[in-house]
Amino acid sequence: MLLNFLISNFHLSMKICSNHKAKKYEKKFKVGGKVSWNSKAGRVSGIILKIHTQDFDYKGYTHHATEKEPQYEIKSSKTDHIAAHKGSAVTKV
Repeated sequence: MLLNFLISNFHLSMKICSNHKAKKYEKKFKVGGKVSWNSKAGRVSGIILKIHTQDFDYKGYTHHATEKEPQYEIKSSKTDHIAAHKGSAVTKV
């Protein structure tokens, strides 16, 4: 009986942990939203110009994007440079 209780609680805690990890990828941003990200030059902020939900070519590289894990084209507020980032790399400002 104690063993069944422990197994049940273990499965429940695993389910909670897996849900927590899944939420990490649920960060969604909107066009026009202000975000920041780390770069070689330090923390940079900018505005989201476009959201990609399918693979796309950008600056000679294929960037992988899906509905679940989109990539964002972001224009730097300081330099007007445009970069593509996953949602996990940016934070809302």
